[in-house]
Amino acid sequence: MDNRRVRWIVGVAAIVMVGVLGMAATRVMGESAAPPSGSGSVAQEVPLGLEDPAAYIPADNPQTAKKIELGRILFFDKRLSKTNAVACANCHMPGLAFADGQAVSMGINRLQGGRSAPTAINRVYSKVQFWDGRAQTLEEQSTGPFINPVEHGFLDYDEMTAKMKKLSGYRQLFKEVFAEDITEKNIGKAIASFQRTLVSGNSPADRFDYGGEERALSDSAKRGLELFRGKARCTRCHSGFNFTDEKFHNLGIGWDTNTVDLGRYMVTKNPDDIGAFKTPTLREIARTAPYMHDGRFGTLEEVVEFYNQGGIANPHQDNTIIPLELTATERQDLVAFLRSLNGEGWQQVTAPAEFPQ
Repeated sequence: MDNRRVRWIVGVAAIVMVGVLGMAATRVMGESAAPPSGSGSVAQEVPLGLEDPAAYIPADNPQTAKKIELGRILFFDKRLSKTNAVACANCHMPGLAFADGQAVSMGINRLQGGRSAPTAINRVYSKVQFWDGRAQTLEEQSTGPFINPVEHGFLDYDEMTAKMKKLSGYRQLFKEVFAEDITEKNIGKAIASFQRTLVSGNSPADRFDYGGEERALSDSAKRGLELFRGKARCTRCHSGFNFTDEKFHNLGIGWDTNTVDLGRYMVTKNPDDIGAFKTPTLREIARTAPYMHDGRFGTLEEVVEFYNQGGIANPHQDNTIIPLELTATERQDLVAFLRSLNGEGWQQVTAPAEFPQ
């Protein structure tokens, strides 16, 4: 399906701004290009299997090269925390597919949060953000952790922006990108723009399914694909090109240990949402352990076994979660398919060599 490999006009941290912002740029897609002048847009080839992200870019925050590069700088800058010790990249590390490898994330003063950090990859396609969907936009998600006492630790956004305004380099960059001084709103716009360039596609599963490459998947993974779509019932939640229905489901996590996180209910106050959490994308799933919102499972084998047993029964469990009766071989095949969802499009992102002073 050649129409899956599309080009969309974005500014991307990949190809932009060597020297324009006074620091090295990152090439997300691995393509070289001359630095663009001003804040114009550049073309990015989207990996096989993904929809055109242009349809997901909000009208009030168009992608530009300078804005995305500013977002990349902000994403990696630890000074955007109360103690100068925590950046967005602490919990969303490039080397770990923009997750952190921890059961629950760690913020300032080594304080631990209550949930695992989901990958930042393919967030451009997401409707709402965080495990409980409390952020309506990626812009809102991008700034929320800054005023969380466990994460970045600022008392409020005024404290954060006041700290940043002491850095003339940042004030200059915000003037160039937004034609105004530093604000919480524009910080969110810049970081969200950078995050929208973090995509994953062209996986073995994509090359088999959309590219017609029979050898892209092993025989075991091919059997796993059939299970994924059939007996294992995975597509009831992990559907579409990004392998998520963008909805919320109660699997029973925490009900076995009396440590229930109310999840989506704390946002909606709807009893139907008690213990429900957002379906994560399965792209890069083999690289983003541990799994579930509390990080309880360290391997995909454990996850498949959990679903095979029908989750954990509770009064609010999603009715799509039932025992699957998969054999040992079928479970192995399903894991083989899940491992085939590792793709490309984000691996070249690195931290800036220096930061604004």
